[in-house]
Amino acid sequence: MSGTPRYRTIADDLTHKIKSGHYRAGEALPAQRELSAYYGVTMMTLRQALQVLSAEGLIVQRAGRGTYVTPASAEYPLDTLRSLGDDLRRQGYPLRTEVLSAAFRPAPRSLTPLLGDAPAGRRALRLARVRHLLGRPAVHQISWIVEPHASAIKGTDFTETPLYTALIDAGARVHRATERIRPALLTALVAVRLQHPAGSPVFVSERATYDDQGALIVLDHATILGEWMEIRAERKATDLSLHWVSQH
Repeated sequence: MSGTPRYRTIADDLTHKIKSGHYRAGEALPAQRELSAYYGVTMMTLRQALQVLSAEGLIVQRAGRGTYVTPASAEYPLDTLRSLGDDLRRQGYPLRTEVLSAAFRPAPRSLTPLLGDAPAGRRALRLARVRHLLGRPAVHQISWIVEPHASAIKGTDFTETPLYTALIDAGARVHRATERIRPALLTALVAVRLQHPAGSPVFVSERATYDDQGALIVLDHATILGEWMEIRAERKATDLSLHWVSQH
């Protein structure tokens, strides 16, 4: 056998429990004596495991108060055509999609006034979803998919299949996207969906995706809880890369 050190096995198990949401951000871990008894190891071995988690930024130890889960970093680069959900999945974060509704409606221009590309009066599939990150609702998203793509994907199970995967599988030639992000306050209606107090700080993302002929494919409007995400910029000599970073 490889003989993996016991503290390393414990650290791996605790890491999995943190990333799966068993222990949530800001939550206290069980007392060290309780953990050492659970894993059947000495306090010294347990503390070695906790040192690994501390070095990886997953926990913080507060003198006299115990050990707490700290934010884990998950980036969503805005300079790619991948969605926020796709990027979080690629990094191993458990993401569950709850479909609130999927119905054909005339798409209002007022949906994305900053972009000015809403297909007003055109038949479109309105897809409303809540994205659950680490077991908690974090993103409310409304997507308007225009024809002919709407009819091509109308039977898709969006709890299992990402929207952009469905579009590409149906033959959409996703070529470019424009995205604008602004700070805002959580509205009462969306607050109910995200189970969060109205008036809380949020990011509002408005994204339009086009095919290789410049025709609109989909408009996305996402409300993202401010305490779950932050934007980071990576500056280089030749370009600027922006990222979504999960704070949980």
